[in-house]
Amino acid sequence: MVTHRQDHTAHWTRYFAERGHGHVQPLAAGVEGAVYRLGDGTVGKVWSGRRPGGVKLMRRVYADIAGHSASLPFATPEILGVEEHEGVLVTYERELGGVPLRADSAVVAPGPELATRETDALLTVLRGLAAVPGTESMRRLTVQGDDRALWEGHSRFPDALADLVRRAVGRHGGLLAAQVPGLPGIVRETVESLRALPDGGPVSVVHGDLVPPNVHVDDSGAPVAVLDFGFFTTAGDPAFEAAVAAAVWDVYGPYAERHTVALTRLFAEEFRYSPGTLVLYRRAYALATYDLFSSDGGDGHFRWCVGVLTRPR
Repeated sequence: MVTHRQDHTAHWTRYFAERGHGHVQPLAAGVEGAVYRLGDGTVGKVWSGRRPGGVKLMRRVYADIAGHSASLPFATPEILGVEEHEGVLVTYERELGGVPLRADSAVVAPGPELATRETDALLTVLRGLAAVPGTESMRRLTVQGDDRALWEGHSRFPDALADLVRRAVGRHGGLLAAQVPGLPGIVRETVESLRALPDGGPVSVVHGDLVPPNVHVDDSGAPVAVLDFGFFTTAGDPAFEAAVAAAVWDVYGPYAERHTVALTRLFAEEFRYSPGTLVLYRRAYALATYDLFSSDGGDGHFRWCVGVLTRPR
């Protein structure tokens, strides 16, 4: 399998140790990069999918979000320093508090019913992020796997997302078509439906990867930090954030589809989002990210995307 997920390595442990960090510990790793705890209240992040030249923009986005910290009930990342090593971007960030709400569903599968503390925490995070206005810096971000700013040439998020879907399917569409009967029709319907969404909706920051490890909580279960912006971070419709969160909160557990349905219903009721729009956004997300964890379809995320696209709506 050709994978895009980055792992921890002894090379990077030595790299940080040689720069005076005496207690380097691997902390987390994913498609965006690998994070190391440095023992002094900071972490070092080795980015795998972001060009060194783009860090100034990401730093501004972090500052845009932090500018609303007084109204957010949780902390968000702050970039303290930047380096480039052999063409690889390395950032130093403030270590955020709390503990992960839960391990990823690939590691610890949740039971049939999601705990109330989980759904309450997720609602708090969604409300908080929806209150942070989308900025020009957020619009200039490139989402993982793409080659241009998401909003480039567009004034509406649904139109920008529609073009992203077309570009993404163009990357390895044959691989996806082999598993998804009628893929051209699904793509066409998705793109047309996105472009038909009404004008004038809110535009807020979109995290784009609200999985349990990215939500840190305190002993009471209240969110105290949201981390790992970058995978699909942009300015966009807060309903898109809710749709994606409902879909990725549990991807690999035996009750994943049940949980997605329950969370989609909950978010539609709590935020008055159209259930149909949430389903549409979920399909667009699957079409835009199916190849981001590997390029040959040999990973669980690809299989999940196939399931989203072939499942009756």
